[in-house]
Amino acid sequence: MLTLYSRDGTTVPAPPHGAAAKLPPEVIWVDLVAPDNAEIELVEYMTGLDMPSLAELSEIESSSRLRTENGVLYLSAPLLHHADSDTPKSAPVGFVLCPERLITLRFDALIPFTTFEQSFARPGTGAPHNSAVAVFAALVETIVDRAADVLETIAAELDHLSHRLFRAQPIRRRGKHHPARNEADLRNSLRRVGHSGDLVSKIRDGLLSLARIVPFVASNGASWIEPELKPRLDTLRQDIASLNDYDAHLVNKVQLMLDATLGLINIEQNNIIKVLTVVSVVGVPPTLIASMYGMNFKMMPELEWAWGYPYALTLIALSAVLPLLWFRRRGWF
Repeated sequence: MLTLYSRDGTTVPAPPHGAAAKLPPEVIWVDLVAPDNAEIELVEYMTGLDMPSLAELSEIESSSRLRTENGVLYLSAPLLHHADSDTPKSAPVGFVLCPERLITLRFDALIPFTTFEQSFARPGTGAPHNSAVAVFAALVETIVDRAADVLETIAAELDHLSHRLFRAQPIRRRGKHHPARNEADLRNSLRRVGHSGDLVSKIRDGLLSLARIVPFVASNGASWIEPELKPRLDTLRQDIASLNDYDAHLVNKVQLMLDATLGLINIEQNNIIKVLTVVSVVGVPPTLIASMYGMNFKMMPELEWAWGYPYALTLIALSAVLPLLWFRRRGWF
């Protein structure tokens, strides 16, 4: 999909393909969403610029993500996609910035772009953006706002899980400890913490890229950036830096939650193993005594006793009760 935006915030119909195709002079932003080859060739023909491919946008080297060719800035960053689903991913996005216009190239419908398009193309708003750099700054601000919203959601989720792990009482049924339910709850918490950690990691990748992009634009486009936009870019750089710090804080919190959840799961499993161990230990002495008196030898004095059978039963019961009392005194259960 190819969309052209003019300076007054309205969309401009794309010119027909062909040798006579020309980019209208009022176009300030060209947005390409999962374009086909014909749309890419049309934009390259109208602008005289080379559009990066998906493979080029996915490169992780700084030289591939930030470069200048003939005064045109080529930028790329991985942005979070499907943040509200169970399968979030990083979607590569390309920015081609020159004094006349901004060209964005992406292969997924990202929420920040949709939000920015709605505000940019809203009728009756006048001319909100007077230059390509102003459009770029406003778009990056929307991307940063979206990242901040997702980080706030993750922080709230981690606070909720922290309350459940560290301050909530164990799940009980009919007044008794229910280890199976507790372990299932801990496993669910572990999955939720892992999902939050995945989101935080993907957001960090995008923020680190944006943290390099904004100073790169301010430095390499200094000759054609309006003076009133430079403080705006500085503020944007500071906002990204603060979000990076907050993201690092959430990374540490995710690690703490993962360690705590795994530790509690181990405790629950150890409790189960402890019960099985106590049961097996308690069962050994009675089994030994019963096996001794179950041997068919003639010369066993207890076989002639009138109270031999109650004696054996009493001995078996004491051999089971005494270990239990000893374990209880030791505080093992």
